[in-house]
Amino acid sequence: MPTGDAPPLGTNIEGEEPDVEPTVETDEATYTDDAELERTIGLSGGLAIGIGTMIGAGIFVFPGLAAGQAGPAAAGSFALGGVVALLVALPTSELATAMPKSGGGYYFISRGLGTLPGAVVGLSLWFGLVFATAFYLVGFGYYAIDTLAVLGIALGGQYVVPIALVFGAGFTLLNVTGTENAAKLQNGVVALLLSILAVVLLWGVLNAVGLVGQPSTPERFMPFGPFPVLTTAALVFTSYLGFAQVATVAGEMKRPGRNLPLAMTGSVLVVGTLYVVTIFVATSAFESATLASLGETAMVDVGRHYLGGAGAVAIVVGGLLATMSSANASILSTSRAIYAVSKDALLPRWASRINLKYGTPHVALGLAGGPVLVLVATGRVEVLAEVASFLHLVLYGLMCVALVVLRRDEPDWYDPDFRTPGYPVVPVLGAIASFALIGFMRPLSQAIGLGIMLVTAGWYAYYARDVSLRGAL
Repeated sequence: MPTGDAPPLGTNIEGEEPDVEPTVETDEATYTDDAELERTIGLSGGLAIGIGTMIGAGIFVFPGLAAGQAGPAAAGSFALGGVVALLVALPTSELATAMPKSGGGYYFISRGLGTLPGAVVGLSLWFGLVFATAFYLVGFGYYAIDTLAVLGIALGGQYVVPIALVFGAGFTLLNVTGTENAAKLQNGVVALLLSILAVVLLWGVLNAVGLVGQPSTPERFMPFGPFPVLTTAALVFTSYLGFAQVATVAGEMKRPGRNLPLAMTGSVLVVGTLYVVTIFVATSAFESATLASLGETAMVDVGRHYLGGAGAVAIVVGGLLATMSSANASILSTSRAIYAVSKDALLPRWASRINLKYGTPHVALGLAGGPVLVLVATGRVEVLAEVASFLHLVLYGLMCVALVVLRRDEPDWYDPDFRTPGYPVVPVLGAIASFALIGFMRPLSQAIGLGIMLVTAGWYAYYARDVSLRGAL
C-alpha cells in the first residue's frame, strides 16, 4: 500500500513529470500553472457556501410536493435526509482537514481509492455541477420574472432564459475577479435570505401554535402511512447536496482544521432545522392535498396566508435570492473541481492556470461557466438536475469508503485535524445510505448518470490511464 513515499502529483507510472508550462505574462494579467489559490474564505464564507447552495429547492420548491406525498410527516423526511447528510458530512470533514485542497470529493477519492475512481468522480462532478448550476439559473430567471410581476412590471416567459444567461455570465465574471468578492456576495445574499425566512417562519410558528391569529386544526401526522416518509426522504435529499461543496474550496479556507468541519456540519444543521420548521408551518396553513395542488409555488401561498401580500412578496424575493446563491456557489465549486482534476493531469494542465492578478483559476471558471450558459439556453434542465443528484450520491458514498480505506492503511501523510466520531459505524452507514437513495430515483436519471460515468471512464482510459495519484499529496 502507498505511504509517504508515493509519487508527486501528476507523475505517471514511468516516473516522468508532465510538462508544466512556464509562467506567462500578458498585458491584462499574469498567470501560472504552479501557483496556489489564496486562503481568503473564513468560517462565515464556508457556511454561506453550504447554506446558500442547499437552501433553494428545499425551502421554496419541495414543501408542496413533499406534503402531498407524506403529509405533515414530510418534516420527518427532511429530518431523515439531514441525518444521512450528517453521516456523510462528518467523514468528509475528516478527509478535508487531512487534505485541505481545492477539488473536494475528487481529491479525497483519488488519494484514497486510486486514479480511476478519482477521475470518474472528478469528471462526473464537473458535469453534475454544470447541470445543477444551469437548473438554478433557469429557476432564478423564473423567480426574477415573478419578482418583477409583483412590482408591477409584467414580462413574458420568453425573458426567463435571457435573464438567466445574463446573470450566469455575471456570476462567472464575479468569480474570476476574486474568490473574496464571490464570498462577500454569498455572505450578503445568505444573510438577507435567512432574515426573510426567519420573519416568515417565526410568524408562521406563532400562528400555528395559536399565540397569534387563529389556531389551526392539526392534520393527522402520518395520513399516508410510514413508507411514503422514506420515499419522500429520497426525493428531498437533493436539498442537501450543497454541504460537500464547502470541501471543494478547502484550498482557499482559512484555518481549515477548524473551519471546514464547522462549516459542513453547521450548514447541514442550520438548513435541516429550517426545512423541518418550514414543513410544520406549511402543513399548519393548508392541508396536504391543498399544498400538493399548489405544487412548486406552495410557499408563496403559505406566505400570503400568514402575512398577506407582504408575505407573498417576501417568499418570491426569498426564492430569487435562494436561486441566486445556489448558482453563485455552484459556479465557484464547479471551477474548483475542474482546477483540481487538471492540476493532477487528468485534464490538460492549462485548465489549472491561475490568474495572478485576482488569484482565481480563470480557465477553469470559463470551463464551468461556458457549458452552464449553453445548457441554460435550452431552458430544459430539470432531468439534468436530478442526474446531478445521482452523481453527488455516488460521490458521497465513495468518500465514506475512501475514509475507511485511509484509516485502514494509515499512510504517513494522513494526519487530519478532525477525526470522525463513531468510526467506523458513521462512514459505513453514510456509504450504505447514499447508495441506497440512488435506488429510489427514476430509471431515466439512473441511466443518464451511469452513462456519464462510463464516458468519464472512457476519457480516463484514453487520456490519463498512466497517471498515478493514490496516496500523493
